[in-house]
Amino acid sequence: MSEVSALEHKQSKWSMVGKDAYAMPLEDIDLSHPGIWQANEYLPFLERLRKEDPIHFCKESAVGSYWSVMKYNDIIEVDTNPDIYSSEPSIGIVDTFYDLNLPSFIAMDRPKHDDQRRIVQPVVAPANLKNLEVLIRERVCKILASLPIKEEFDWVQLVSIELTTQMLATLFDFPFEDRYKLTYWSDMTTAISGGGVEQSREERLAAIEECLAYFTRLWNERVNAKPGFDLVSMLAHGKATRNMPPDEFLGNLILLIVGGNDTTRNSISGGVVALNENPTEYDKLRNDVSLIPNMVSEIIRWQTPLAYMRRTVIQDTELGGKKIKAGDKVIMWYVSGNRDEEVIERPNDFWIDRPNARHHLSFGFGIHRCMGNRLAEMQLRVLWEEIMQRFQFVEIVGEPQRVYSSFIKGYTRLPVVLHPKD
Repeated sequence: MSEVSALEHKQSKWSMVGKDAYAMPLEDIDLSHPGIWQANEYLPFLERLRKEDPIHFCKESAVGSYWSVMKYNDIIEVDTNPDIYSSEPSIGIVDTFYDLNLPSFIAMDRPKHDDQRRIVQPVVAPANLKNLEVLIRERVCKILASLPIKEEFDWVQLVSIELTTQMLATLFDFPFEDRYKLTYWSDMTTAISGGGVEQSREERLAAIEECLAYFTRLWNERVNAKPGFDLVSMLAHGKATRNMPPDEFLGNLILLIVGGNDTTRNSISGGVVALNENPTEYDKLRNDVSLIPNMVSEIIRWQTPLAYMRRTVIQDTELGGKKIKAGDKVIMWYVSGNRDEEVIERPNDFWIDRPNARHHLSFGFGIHRCMGNRLAEMQLRVLWEEIMQRFQFVEIVGEPQRVYSSFIKGYTRLPVVLHPKD
């Protein structure tokens, strides 16, 4: 157990850290607490619930009672039935996601969800992705060329964050010299008290107010200019979004920032972890770089950068033989569905030439399926194509440090050393 985990375990009565998933009463399992995710101790809990209680009711937790949906097909059942399982008021396990009461289209039902999503969808349409690929490759080459060789550095900071932050700045047409503000605002938005990101709730609220003020200035500039092909301009000119109140504008901004930042950056780090933990797969990749597109899908399944999405039941219903009442919270654990042995062959193996590798849950299903899924795949593909041209081995030389969150499944630090090709 790490020092952070041990401290967290002492401080919280809700923590599962250090507990035996198979020794404790089934009803006491609580996946919502961040400790087991930061300590990388979550898999046995997921496995037991999938086997013994795949629609599991947690009666008491720090965030109240909730249902956990653990299996692949049950998750799809929930995700594709928005008339029973609503996205309102929140996709987070607490009613005010990120501890903030900000509306955004990911936490809306039809028709408002569809109307708002349609406004920003063109930025990740196939025609624009083709244009973005050249830019992404230029940036990847520049980032990789700047890295120290045979010296330890933090992959999260110098590669994962750098690439995704540059991409976000492009999508928003955000002043490039200020792009690190996007990372800061994203981290502060998703921070959980005790996780070491924010010093106080006041600091967090100040960061979010700064975000709104900065983007309001950009909005005011662009609403009075010709419509541009960036997210701020699209929101400012879109029929369904141009009259949004400030909290809804901020909510949608944060959705787009977090969606474009945390998910891809943690898959970029997760791929390095997966290949280091599975050296035979790394050898396979060295021998055949044509496997990269398939490997990208396997990285996204294996990492599952967002562990869950939440829905709220609108009417009494039944799922997997369990009666669920209107108003109950239902958590779709994508990270568990992606390990469901009844649907996915060898689910605990990282397998870069896996057949049907795109057959995973990480992007969700139905009307809320991840809008930027193709952009995320493209960034990972281009990055790994360029890594394999230059480096024999991206070697992890210390313990990965993970995010204190049951929602964002990712890394805060990943110490590596680069070994160039001979």
